[in-house]
This record gives sequence, C-alpha cells and structure tokens, in this order.
Amino acid sequence: MQPSDKSAHFDPDAVHAKYLEERDKRLIPGRAAIRDLTGDDVFAKYREDPFTAYVQRDALSDEVDVAIIGAGIAGVAAAVELRKAGLKRIRLIDQAGGVGGTWYWNRYPGVMCDVESYSYMPMLEELNYIPKNRYAFGDEIRGHVEGLARKFDLYEDALFHTGVKTTTWDEGISRWVIRTDRGDEIRARYVVMAVGILNLMKLPAIPGMELFKGKSFHTGRWDYDYTGGSQEDPQLSKLADKVVAIMGTGASAIQCIPALAESSKHLYVFQRTPSAIGVRGNHPTSEDFAKDLGPGWHRQRMYNFQQVMAAMPVDVDLVDDGWTHHFAKVHHPSMEPGMTPAEIMRRAEEEDFAIMEEHRARIDEIVKDAQAAEILKPYYRYLCKRPCFHDEYLPTFNRPNVTLIDCPGGVERVTERGLILSDGREFEFDCLIYATGFEAEATPFPRRAGHEIIGRGGVRLADKWESGASTLHGMMTRGFPNLFIMPCPGQQAVVTVNHTLITVEGAEHVGATVKLLEESKIKVFDVSGEAETEWKEIILSSYVDGSAIMGACTPSRINNEGNVSAVSPLSGSYGGGIGDFFGFRQILDEWRDHGLVGLELEQ
Repeated sequence: MQPSDKSAHFDPDAVHAKYLEERDKRLIPGRAAIRDLTGDDVFAKYREDPFTAYVQRDALSDEVDVAIIGAGIAGVAAAVELRKAGLKRIRLIDQAGGVGGTWYWNRYPGVMCDVESYSYMPMLEELNYIPKNRYAFGDEIRGHVEGLARKFDLYEDALFHTGVKTTTWDEGISRWVIRTDRGDEIRARYVVMAVGILNLMKLPAIPGMELFKGKSFHTGRWDYDYTGGSQEDPQLSKLADKVVAIMGTGASAIQCIPALAESSKHLYVFQRTPSAIGVRGNHPTSEDFAKDLGPGWHRQRMYNFQQVMAAMPVDVDLVDDGWTHHFAKVHHPSMEPGMTPAEIMRRAEEEDFAIMEEHRARIDEIVKDAQAAEILKPYYRYLCKRPCFHDEYLPTFNRPNVTLIDCPGGVERVTERGLILSDGREFEFDCLIYATGFEAEATPFPRRAGHEIIGRGGVRLADKWESGASTLHGMMTRGFPNLFIMPCPGQQAVVTVNHTLITVEGAEHVGATVKLLEESKIKVFDVSGEAETEWKEIILSSYVDGSAIMGACTPSRINNEGNVSAVSPLSGSYGGGIGDFFGFRQILDEWRDHGLVGLELEQ
C-alpha cells in the first residue's frame, strides 16, 4: 500500500480541526487511570500464570557469576553472549514459568510479531533456523527462544515463577545480593537487568469491575480453559454459545478479534480509538529463501531494515513492508534544497496525510457497512499511535455476529452482567476480555524492574533516577557497580522499531565488556561521575521536544496518554528523537577498543 499524492487535497486548517476534534473526544479526565496490579488484592489474579503449573521448591542460597533478571529475548540474548565470554554460572530469574518474556505471556489466538520474522527473531544463525512465515506467530518465537536456552545450557540454573524483591550491592563482599519472593538469597558478581519494555500489564481502573459475574481476563493471560482451543488451534469451541465483549482495538485486539468472531455466538468490540491498520501480507517462507544466504545474512538483514528506517541509502529494501514504506517516510519526509523549516513541516504533514488517507481508503474498500467503516477510520497523524498491520481484522466487521461499538468517551462502569458507556448505552455479555495492552515502552526503568535496586551507600536507583535516567550509554549507572541494564526506550540509549536489533547489540556489548573485565582480572567496575555527566550532556544536547506534534495527538501510550510535557529530556536517545543506532553502535565499539574509558576499576 503506497501513499498516493494527496497534497492537492490537503487542507491544513480542516485537517487540524478534524484531528483535534477527535482527540478532544478522548481526553476524558480519569479515562487513562490504571490499576496497580502489584498491590491490588482483587485484581492481582489477572497476573497469575495460566500456562505452567507452579512447583514448590526449597529456598536457595548460593553464588553465581551472573544473575539476569528477566528471561525474555533480552535476558536470553545476554546470557548467550556471557556464556560465549566464558562465564559458567548464569542464573536467569523470571516470574514466568519459562523463557520467552512477552512471548511467554502473550498466547492469545493469532498473536504474532509485526516486524518480519527474518529480522525480528534473534540469533537465527546460532540455531541455523529459518522462520516458517514472513511474520512469525507467537508459539514459533517462544519455541525459538527456548531453543537458544537449551543450546547454551541456561535452564539448569534458571529460577522460574520467582519474583525478585530486592537487588542490593554488598560492599563487603563486592557482590550483588538478590532476594526473592521464594526466600532465595543469590549472590552474584554481575547483574544484568533484562526486565523488558512491555512487561507491565495495563488494566483500566473502571468502577464496578469487581462486580462482573461473567468471565473476564486480560489478553496477556488468555484463558483457554474457558474459551477452548489453544495458541496453536484458534478454534475457540467453548465460545459457540457465548456473547463476548472485547475492550480495546490496539495490536493485541486486532490479532485475536478474528478468532473471537469466528468462534463466539456474538462479539462486541468496544473501541475508544481506532488503530491505523496497514497491509501485512503474511505468507509461508518460500522454499528457496535460504538458498543463497551466506554467513552473516541475519545481521545484514537487520541492518538493512534499520538503514531504510533511518533513510540511509541501500541497494535494495530487503524487508519492503509497511514499516519501510510508511513509518520511515513519515520520520524522514522528502525535502528539497532551500526549503524553510515551515515548508519542511508542511511537506511532512502532507505526506503524513496522504498515508493516513490511504489507510482510511482501505477501510472503505473492505468494510461494507458505511457506519462501521467511518468508526474504524483513524483521524490523527501516523505516529500518534503505534501502527498496526493485519489482513483479517477489517473483514471481520462484515460478519453479522460482530458489533463495533464506538465509545471515544470510554466506559463509565462495569455491572454484574456487562457495562455502561459514558453516553448511557448499556450492554450485556458472558465474557469480558481486556485487550488494554501494557504500560508504555518508555515507562521508567525502576518501575519496569518492579523491585528495589539498592546500590552503594544504600542509594535506591528509583531515587537516583527520580528526575530521569542517569547513565553511561544507557546501560550502566554510577553507584551501582557491576550492573548492566539492557538498552530500552527512555533510557539514554536508542530506540529501534525492531527492538531485537538493539537488544542483540546490547547483549553483545555486555558480553564483550565482561570478557574484557575478566581478562584484566577486574573485580569491580563503576561509572565515573565525569563519564556519566558527559553522557547526560550528550543526551540533553540532542533532545527533541515532540510536544508540538505529539501534543496534538489522540491519547495513546506512545504520547504518555496525551501528557507529553511530563516526559523528561533525560529520557532521550543518543542522536535525538528515536536515536542514531549506527552512531550509537560505533560509540560502544570504540569505547571497548579504547579500554573502557570512564569506568573506575578495582582489581
């Protein structure tokens, strides 16, 4: 789906008015409120693991080389690189019942990645694996991460269904002491925080939720015992006589709604804000895909995708999908010599409008009911919400057993048998599914970590970072020796659409850095105050204030639910905006080559 030339039809005043009108419908006080599931006695059950049985075990007290908090892609990738660096005892610790992170928890029908599998799935060459489809389904991604964990012997020392309560630096023994909710005391020479970016389930705070007498659950903990079917079998046979409601129309919802529509007696879809749904074009991997792939093909493909997204010249766009056609274009509008800033902004708006018009036109082409089609049209700039891609979602609204409910004002309250919208409409159903997503990628790291991290002198990391991140390269922080934090948005590193790319680069950086430390017999490293200050100044000097554009957006997790001004400039990226990935990578390489300048080392 290529954007056509709509500039002749672009009326900026009319577009601004329409976009602001749609935004204001959704800026309802309190509608962005969410429940803190860590301390909610009633709704804590939503976090329970329905996939793996909890096994009792004795508390452990031992010492390891590395403790890695989190066993998703980031944790496993870091463990693999540390294993290559020669470390023997590597302990993964995770609240889940196995490895996989987001791919462990998200098993709803239809779950898949929206970045092509040949770039997204990590370390394909390590396992000599070629994904089955252009866009991989969740069970394949989870299975691949499990395969990496098996190959590099990561299961033996792993602790699953284990939550970390505190991670504390003990100056006397130069070790991190990790205490868990199962009574464990693990002493580690190094700690790697790999807690993920979409790890906090978001459940709205709506009056009356506890009163609902039907079945309810979050997509991040799909209840196949209730629905029937499985992640591998999307035929949800137990819903044949059920009226189902799903709240949300973001990435999770658009993937599971087709299966719900096919299986349930009737499906209500409650939508506050429509997503931009581009063409996915998924298909099985062709038999000749791997025919001419040579060593290093996987990294080359990941780099090619990143180059296109950064508007760097390439011989061919290897991925060639909605991300490279639309997302890259919006980030890098076409410019001509001599254009003024105002003209560049105008051009950017024109091209953004053309792309959104293509999305809106696609809806008209697919959805037969004109009223439903209008409700599904996104009226905001392309980057206001994370774009989605799907081929079966929009046709679902042509089914007679599917009702789309437009509710920009949100839900007023939940009742014993259903819910009441802000405009007074009331609906009844048997099952309520919260497809309400996760807290934003840029949620401050201390919150995502979910436990106290206490460094030298009893300083809490949450206190140190109260006003924003304070790091070296977004991965180390002064006063917290021998600690690595995997690079994530809002953390002074860089952001990549294909998060696996920065994850793998971060893992390799951790592994290579530890290898250098081990070869030099270094027992403790810490970041110098000068190095941390210098890096913060680099981040601040290139910070891009997005409030002029994002402040006019419909509320979403991407723009802090419309409160862009609350974002700290210290949460920026290297190079400004989403960051300069290749420049960042070069900095890390040169930093290691020049002897880890900026670290205070103790032998």
